[in-house]
Amino acid sequence: MNKASWGVEIKRMERYNIIKEVGDGTFGSVWRAINKQTGEIVAIKKMKRKYYSWEECINLREVKSLRKMNHPNIVKLKEVIREHDILYFVFEYMECNLYHLIKDRGKLFSEAEIRNWCFQVFQGLAYMHQQGYFHRDLKPENLLVSKDVIKVADFGLAREISSQPPYTEYVSTRWYRAPEVLLQSPMYNSAIDMWAMGAIMAELFTLRPLFPGSNEADEIYKICSIIGTPTETEWAEGIKLASAINYQFPQVTGVHLSVLIPSASKDAIDLITTLCSWDPCKRLTATKALQHSFFQGCLYVPPSLRLKTAVSRTPPSGTRSMLEQKSVKGYSGTLSISKRASEFSPAKSHEYLTTGVQRKLEMNNQDEIKNHRFSKIAANQQPRYRPPARNSPSSICNGKTAFGVSVTAEKLANMNLASGGVPARQSFPAPMKAGGWHAGQPSMAASEEFHARRTFTRKVVG
Repeated sequence: MNKASWGVEIKRMERYNIIKEVGDGTFGSVWRAINKQTGEIVAIKKMKRKYYSWEECINLREVKSLRKMNHPNIVKLKEVIREHDILYFVFEYMECNLYHLIKDRGKLFSEAEIRNWCFQVFQGLAYMHQQGYFHRDLKPENLLVSKDVIKVADFGLAREISSQPPYTEYVSTRWYRAPEVLLQSPMYNSAIDMWAMGAIMAELFTLRPLFPGSNEADEIYKICSIIGTPTETEWAEGIKLASAINYQFPQVTGVHLSVLIPSASKDAIDLITTLCSWDPCKRLTATKALQHSFFQGCLYVPPSLRLKTAVSRTPPSGTRSMLEQKSVKGYSGTLSISKRASEFSPAKSHEYLTTGVQRKLEMNNQDEIKNHRFSKIAANQQPRYRPPARNSPSSICNGKTAFGVSVTAEKLANMNLASGGVPARQSFPAPMKAGGWHAGQPSMAASEEFHARRTFTRKVVG
């Protein structure tokens, strides 16, 4: 490629008109923009750190995972641009995230709305897990919404299911973090995504977080106070994990979720209860969750059937070695994400990086989308709501990886709630309209209820 054409490629970001900033986090900021050539509204994520080669860019987990996925309930990465050592991700634009809707909501969502959203998210998760990835950071902020469509986003912490442990202990936002991660298990899998979805589903019903722990020890206490202290029979591995970090579970009895979530149906309570099981092996998979009676009447097309329509392409002989030699050069360029997952081969991915050829954006695959029927919304559904998008809370990620007794382990060991003045048994509050407890309290007083507009401080990761 000659220098003249590279001069054009270096200015590819000039094709976009920045409208306004819509979010800011630890690793990057997100801007709403418009493509000057097509008029399409997009979301551009500008990374804060510098990237000095294409190899760094394409090896990012977010890029590697999203390049392999093409699903109507997973946010689409349209393009990756590196300009002057700054990395930009160009995504499809979504109106807001689920946290915005929950925060600004004046009355409870209908069960039909919750069923519609959850069915879509579980479809996205079933596809993602089938593709060999689990998300590790599911939370309302990472579920993007436009009208009645919801999509999983932010794959910065995504991990391959086949990758070798140990994994980092500090993943996901604390309120949605599975107990095996809280107890620093070096081995975990896609079941942590299912725990998070159980907590999110409960929050959709109550508009309040189910387990709003103020630290790791308080998070475990909140979990115990709702689903009960785990026994050797329920979760023998968890007892071993706690013992390994010198932590003793608080001895409390649980409360039936129907008391905390009175607006939920019996099927919804059963699904949330199963998803929020102590033992990861007892949690439903995403595919099994889609077959739960809560989603009766919803049509699910397994990923294996959808993938049969994908056509694999093989690059011409000799192309791979030539392109691999070119790809080691560190210069600015773009990666256009416009193919199905099965159409990507190593040779083709290098071609996009080294040539910088501008490709037309792929139109939505209407046939595939038709195969995804979402749950039927009740005839008397409430009017659509579109609260204004606001910046999500800033994210904090310490990026610590530890084994044995780490900083978190020491916290848990020093905060032995079973012997720290907490009664061995507690009574629980009468039925509440919104469920959950106040985030600022280390324990839950029996006489306290949730007030409709109580504010929680969200400290999030990634």
